[in-house]
Amino acid sequence: MDKKKWFRKKKSIRKKLSGTFQRPRMTVFRSARHIFAQVIDDVEGKTLVSASTLDKDVKEKISAEMDKKTKAEVVGRVIAEKCKTKEIEKIVFDRNGFAYHGRIKKLADSSRKHGLIF
Repeated sequence: MDKKKWFRKKKSIRKKLSGTFQRPRMTVFRSARHIFAQVIDDVEGKTLVSASTLDKDVKEKISAEMDKKTKAEVVGRVIAEKCKTKEIEKIVFDRNGFAYHGRIKKLADSSRKHGLIF
């Protein structure tokens, strides 16, 4: 998928989703090597929680021989744990224009498994 198609799809998804304080939006971005997740309150315009494969606490839990899907599961678990500490249970999931399979699905399933509701 080229960048124009991805951006158009991202915008069409984003105009339907909005995060509030009671139910913030979790957005996911994946690059060729890494995956990033943020929980955002769109009313205030603030990031409440974030996690990625570049974070120090995530790097301690992953190893070089893990595949990208397994690393996405770890990021999903870490973001769910961080949300629990901030007393966030329910979120709105924003796949950010990416297809819901592979690493995006693994991250979402892992965060659901560890207590987030969406």
